[in-house]
Amino acid sequence: MSSIMRWRRGLIVAIWGSGPERDGRVHPHPLRREPSAQLSSLTPTPAQRVRSIRSQMCEQQLDLFSSAGIQAERPLPQSMELRPAATVLDDQALIAAIPESNLADSIALATEAGRRRLAAAVPSLEALCRRFSGFGAERMVPEQAVALHALAMISGREAAQAVSQLIVRGFVRGPALNLAVSTAARIGATLPVDVLRSLLRHPDPGVRASACGCARRRPELISVMIDLLDDLNPGVAKSAACALGQIGRIEARPKLAKLLREEPSEKVIEAVSSIADEECMVQLGRIARTEPTLCDAALNALEGIDQPRANAIAAAIRNVMQR
Repeated sequence: MSSIMRWRRGLIVAIWGSGPERDGRVHPHPLRREPSAQLSSLTPTPAQRVRSIRSQMCEQQLDLFSSAGIQAERPLPQSMELRPAATVLDDQALIAAIPESNLADSIALATEAGRRRLAAAVPSLEALCRRFSGFGAERMVPEQAVALHALAMISGREAAQAVSQLIVRGFVRGPALNLAVSTAARIGATLPVDVLRSLLRHPDPGVRASACGCARRRPELISVMIDLLDDLNPGVAKSAACALGQIGRIEARPKLAKLLREEPSEKVIEAVSSIADEECMVQLGRIARTEPTLCDAALNALEGIDQPRANAIAAAIRNVMQR
């Protein structure tokens, strides 16, 4: 081996240290590493990162089953024992059980309250609806549905005010809003003009159709309902026509005349009677002769029209029926 080679070997040994170099192999000193090796040793592997995250989650995980001193708004039922049937409860016990009832009990209790026409149950039924505020954007909340049906059966001033408050304060949403507005129209609830205007322009056609029944008593909204006569949804256009016809607006006559020809109903007949022209009278006579289920409604409408032509048609049909 030349002197130069021996000098190089000695230099390497001096730098990296003596040891296994005797076997002809050169091993790097453990404290001297390439920069890339140093970086790789500092960067955690994916498995190490996962273990670190799990460790932190275990240390910071909240106890979701501990109340932490926070009191629940309503205590959970302490037992699931069978309760007395709603039909055997007296009025006071029935009313007291409604607000905190579960699904099965609320249906029975609210139905019974509606069957008895308990005006004193109105606050409890309203509380049952408010209990589920914020729910039901996509699906009907059964408890709200049964409470609204009960309020419709009870009717009266207190029930109308309760339904109005549920709508105005936004306690009902989605399908329940549609039912609430329909109930409001049915029992004569009064809603603010701005609320009705927004309901008449609601994206849900069912809500728009139901709102027409409430808006017909508000002259400020007649122009909005006239616009709804051309609504793309047939149900909305029909509801707008019936509402306008009931308050004597002749703008609804063409639509109502078409409905008499194609889709006659008691609601349409009642709406057209105050604005009927000769064509409508003839259609009412045809319905009285050919539609047994609508015969009485059509004859009553004809006899209520202050026109000789209408009275003559009604008299002729009744003479034929008496033979």
